[in-house]
Amino acid sequence: MESPVNSDEDPSVILVNSWSDKEEASKRVNVGGFVLVHAGAGYHSESKAKEYKHVCKRACQKAVDLLKAGAHAVEAVAAALVELEDSPFTNAGMGSNLNLSGEIECDASIMDGKSLHYGAVGAISGIKNPVLVANRLLSEAQKGKLSAGRIPPCFLVGRGAQDWAISHGITPCSSEKMATKFSLSAYKRNKRKMEIAEEMDGGNNQAKKLRQSSENGNGSGCLDTVGAVVVDQDGNVAAAVSSGGLAMKHPGRVGQAAHYGCGCWAENACNKNLYSTAVSTSGCGEHLIRTMLARECSSAMQSEDAHQALLEAMQNKFISSPFLASEDRVLGGVILLRCCKVVEPQPSPNIQGVLVEFLWSHTTESMCVGYMSAQDSKAKTHISRLPPGTVPGQSLAIEGGVCRLMSTME
Repeated sequence: MESPVNSDEDPSVILVNSWSDKEEASKRVNVGGFVLVHAGAGYHSESKAKEYKHVCKRACQKAVDLLKAGAHAVEAVAAALVELEDSPFTNAGMGSNLNLSGEIECDASIMDGKSLHYGAVGAISGIKNPVLVANRLLSEAQKGKLSAGRIPPCFLVGRGAQDWAISHGITPCSSEKMATKFSLSAYKRNKRKMEIAEEMDGGNNQAKKLRQSSENGNGSGCLDTVGAVVVDQDGNVAAAVSSGGLAMKHPGRVGQAAHYGCGCWAENACNKNLYSTAVSTSGCGEHLIRTMLARECSSAMQSEDAHQALLEAMQNKFISSPFLASEDRVLGGVILLRCCKVVEPQPSPNIQGVLVEFLWSHTTESMCVGYMSAQDSKAKTHISRLPPGTVPGQSLAIEGGVCRLMSTME
């Protein structure tokens, strides 16, 4: 890995806005790929830092193992999400937040930058890995129309999503088994706080109290989503996101993790776009939905300076967005990568590969990330925190780096 650089300042790198065709691909030693994951934007306590970092490492390793075996980006990103969903320390899949009725309802989506297909589920219960349902919706849609010319669904919710998943071979899992000791204790604690608050004001400002309980009740802030972005050996990108949603949410509420252009975005380079981009978001779902932050950040990445472009997008399209003018604190975070094919004239023109710039930014107190390329022996992890003295929801942090994935033309 390298420090962030502007590619225009590196004369040894020639950017090309198209990927090798099949003939070229068969003649090169593949570069493997790169993955960047996050375990949510919110507050990560020092006491649990080791667990957050460990699950990010496992998710990166799972994705890289598949990339090394020649898997496509969308397969690798789904595998990373499964690892994140299976952790009891994340609010996705197993151990998700419970809603007002004491049930688990999850949201997830995935997008393939090559085909531009997208699959999503919202408020789905009884499925251990919601991202697998989203991925199956994506893959089924790629097969074309259903019988009688019907359009295949790309987004299903509630009982219909669960029934569709089971009918397509995805094993159900009861909500009781998906709840953990931590999520159950948080639910009981939040429920008691709500009861006390309602008794004190006689039911007034219930919505405000509910929101405060959702954000702060479990001591984790709004650890509301996990996600990943991937680029594979052929330069294809993919992104995915999964969430158990806000604690004590109303049954049936669907957050940004399922919404098109809000939870994730992936788009390969084309004639009008020099860079392939992949984005995954986290934070307060309502804020991310109203700003369509994933797609906004992806569009911003076509600018010359990725770091500056993300900084401006987070400030102008999120914190200062007119769509969120009534909000005191705008809470969210993103991870993203942008990449393009490169040719290295020195020392040999036969050396080609992919230049990957990866970034993360958040307005929450912290955000846990992990990243790894197929050339790395192990993943790197980091808990990014806002600078001391800054106000969450009104300030932001931004960090990242550059990775070159090289291959040799035979």
